[in-house]
Amino acid sequence: MIEARLWEPIGRGIVSCRLCNHYCPIKQGQRGRCGVRENRDGTLFSLNYDKIAAQNLDPVEKKPLYHFQPGTRTYSIATMGCNLRCSFCQNWSLSQPPHENGIIEGRNITPRQLVDDALRLGAASIAYTYSEPTIFFELMQDTATLAKEHGLKNIMVSNGFMSTECLDELAPLIDAINVDLKCFTEDFYKKISGARLKPVLNNLKKIKHDLNWWLEVTTLLIPGHNDSPEELNNLTDFIAKELGTDTPWHISRFHPDYKMTDSGVTPAEALETAYDIGKSNGLKYVYIGNMPGLNRQTTYCPGCNAQLIDRSGFSLQRSGIKDGKCSKCGKTISGVDME
Repeated sequence: MIEARLWEPIGRGIVSCRLCNHYCPIKQGQRGRCGVRENRDGTLFSLNYDKIAAQNLDPVEKKPLYHFQPGTRTYSIATMGCNLRCSFCQNWSLSQPPHENGIIEGRNITPRQLVDDALRLGAASIAYTYSEPTIFFELMQDTATLAKEHGLKNIMVSNGFMSTECLDELAPLIDAINVDLKCFTEDFYKKISGARLKPVLNNLKKIKHDLNWWLEVTTLLIPGHNDSPEELNNLTDFIAKELGTDTPWHISRFHPDYKMTDSGVTPAEALETAYDIGKSNGLKYVYIGNMPGLNRQTTYCPGCNAQLIDRSGFSLQRSGIKDGKCSKCGKTISGVDME
């Protein structure tokens, strides 16, 4: 436990957490919506700084990031907790216990140990992932600072609901981010995730245009909830016009989990429809995940349609990129360390 960052007292022993767009006012003895930041005698503390609940060496494609150092490994870490309440959460056993029953479990590992582990394992980066990295901000900030000093890249996999203050603090540290754009309606965000859409859209634009982080976007396609052609058209139109047609969009297959067990697995036809809508709105790089057999994980040149990176699961083979360009037509392929 350490004193939290990004908060301020607002009187009568109450503090305002400035970490995410909930901006929780937290009374003495209480915690914020994330369940891991607690007001103790007028001071806000982070309860998960030294509690690593998950750590693995992953292919960077698993985040998913397809246009950031493809073929490399990233040392992935997380603590318990999340600032959203997604009823379909695929990692609910990691994200929800602090909110539901106050439990915060994990191993006592320091930022120095995490960086040493990443270097020992030959990782090219450290990924703050699995739950929601915003809520372990202090651990992420300290670890990312050390990682930079040792030549490692830093990756976030996030719901995108962090505050502007949080983004500004992380600006010089993060190299790439995948943001989960869950849908394109305020009603969905409010009822199913306990959040709001507009702050996520604003953060996406800030990340793309102000922070110089590499950005990719993921949408989990849930039958009957966020898969209508109209909504997908609006979502991909936003990506194309506000973030740029070179922003990769990952469409992920839903399977029933946590509290949302009344919706079936996403049909292949729905995934293909979403793919076609994204392409029709001008997106150059659209991918389908969690759906073997569709062959929608391959990167093609947006200029001549030559196959550049063939992916099977999390393994890949590059066949058409040289110096970051298509070896057939010479078109630059958007991304970081693509060759």
